[in-house]
Amino acid sequence: MDDGFNINDSIEGIWDKLGEWLDSLILGLPNFLLAILVFFLFVLGAKYLGQILNRVLRFKVKQDSIREITIKIVKVLIIAIGFFVALGLLNLDKVLTSVLAGAGVVGLAIGLALQGTLNNTFSGILLSFLPELQIGDWIENNGYAGRVVEINLRSIVIREADNNYVVIPNSQVIDAPFKNFSRTSRSRVMVNCGIAYNSNLEMVRDLTINTLAEIFPQQGNEEVEFMYNEFGDSSINFVVRFWAPVTTNRDILIASNSAIIAMKKAYDEHGINIPFPIRTLEFNNKLKLDQPSLPGESGAKGE
Repeated sequence: MDDGFNINDSIEGIWDKLGEWLDSLILGLPNFLLAILVFFLFVLGAKYLGQILNRVLRFKVKQDSIREITIKIVKVLIIAIGFFVALGLLNLDKVLTSVLAGAGVVGLAIGLALQGTLNNTFSGILLSFLPELQIGDWIENNGYAGRVVEINLRSIVIREADNNYVVIPNSQVIDAPFKNFSRTSRSRVMVNCGIAYNSNLEMVRDLTINTLAEIFPQQGNEEVEFMYNEFGDSSINFVVRFWAPVTTNRDILIASNSAIIAMKKAYDEHGINIPFPIRTLEFNNKLKLDQPSLPGESGAKGE
C-alpha cells in the first residue's frame, strides 16, 4: 500500500514546484522589468536616431529612396540589438544560442516558401539605390503611368493622373522595362496632322517650323523637325517634332495642346486647309424609273 499512488504527496510535489517557480519569478522580476525597460529604450532610441539620421541624410543624399531604406535598416538593427540585450538580462543566453542554431534550418525552409516575397525585398533594396528611379518621378511601367510616391521593401506605389494609387511589386519593376519622364528636363514632343492635296508643301513646312520655334525656343543642337510621311485618303499627312521642357505626361499634353492651337491659327491666317475625311461614291448602274402618267394623258392617247 505504501508503494501505491499517494495523492497527497503528488499535491505536495506540485505545490513545491509552484513555490520554486514563484521564488524564481520573484528573484528574476527585477531582471525582467529591467529587460523590458532596456528594450523600450532601444525602441525609443531607434525612433529618435531615425529622425536625426533623416535630417543628416537629407543634406547629403539626394535620393529619397536611399534615405528612407537606410533609416529603416538602421531602426531594425537597433531594435534587434535591444532584443538580444534584453534576453541576456533574463539569463536566456543558452536558450538564445539554441534558437539561433535552429533558426538556420527554419530560415532555409521559410526562404524556399517565400521566394516571391524575398525577391520583392531584395528588388526593393536595389530600387532604393537605383538613381534612375526616385520618389517624385513620373514613370510608365507594366501598363501604368503615374508619379512615384513610395518605394518600400515590397513594392513601389505610384499615383496616376486620375489620383488613384497603383501598387506594383518590386520584382516586376526590376524585370520589366520602365519609362521615366523625370530624368531629363527636356523631351521631344510629336504632333501629327494633315493638309489638303492642293497645298504648297514647302510653304506649309516653313510656316509650321517657324510657328513652333516661336512658342517653343530650341536650345543647343535642338531643332523643330518637320517631315511628310503619308499620302492619306483626304490629306497629305506629316509629323512635326520639337523639344519642350516636359517632365510628366501632363506636360506633354499641355505642350501638344499649345502646338495644335498655334498651328491651326497660322494655317487659318494663310488659307491652308486641314481637310475633313472625304468619300467619293460612284454609281455605275443607271436605273430607269417609270414615271406615272398624269390624269388625262391616257384619254388623250386613246383619241
